[in-house]
Amino acid sequence: MSWLGRLFGKKEEEKAKNSKTAKTSVAQAPAATGGGSIPSERVGLNGEYDESGLAKRVAYAFDQDSQLDDIETLWVAQTGSTVVLKGKVPSQDLLNKMVSVAKKVDGAASVDTSQVTVS
Repeated sequence: MSWLGRLFGKKEEEKAKNSKTAKTSVAQAPAATGGGSIPSERVGLNGEYDESGLAKRVAYAFDQDSQLDDIETLWVAQTGSTVVLKGKVPSQDLLNKMVSVAKKVDGAASVDTSQVTVS
């Protein structure tokens, strides 16, 4: 299974697969309520407003990296513009790689790994 599918459901995974615009970067997305723009951490995979937009784009970025297979013991969340990783990973090197990928996603100000254990 993919990161996106496991964490956010098959529907999100299919939406990303079928979209030619699914991305981890953010262009200025218009706000749904007229005027202004959507905060970068709230932009979804296709430029729409999404409360979990940053976390979904990080999961999508993990899916796009051939070195990051889905780890069923790790979850991706967000608190504002902070990416939050929770759970267990098999090695520190893998966690470091995940942090590096997550930091490159537009809108990610930081990555919190305080809830991750390396086993």
